[in-house]
Amino acid sequence: MDINKLDKALIDLVETKIALSGLSYDDPKYDDLEELLHDQEDEFVENYGDYIEEALRDVHDEFCPDSEVLLPIAYLANEYIKKESDGKVTYTTLTNQGVPVDMDDFPDKKTRIVLIPAPTRLVLIVDAQNQQVVWKAE
Repeated sequence: MDINKLDKALIDLVETKIALSGLSYDDPKYDDLEELLHDQEDEFVENYGDYIEEALRDVHDEFCPDSEVLLPIAYLANEYIKKESDGKVTYTTLTNQGVPVDMDDFPDKKTRIVLIPAPTRLVLIVDAQNQQVVWKAE
């Protein structure tokens, strides 16, 4: 697995989501950008789906075995926060993003798993103070 290509593909997908979220539905560019996003999602699943799904199965087995593993694109956030510092770009997301999962360790929390690039990783979100990288592409 070429981790750099994986991360680039995920960054491209996330950048398209960011651009799309900045447009209104009546913007003339919206439909084309939405179509591009769907094409990127399909290509991502085709090229990296098996690899990400294997990681998701491992994460689910360890942290949330009662929750069903979904397609990798389901774990994408609807909104990403892009930060640039010293020429380095990082991405994060809000605590209400990703796929909700049931965790016995946090029965009263709305826990989620989200796929984030740069580097490609799965983050378990319990709340704003409790977030953990549970898998990183290597």
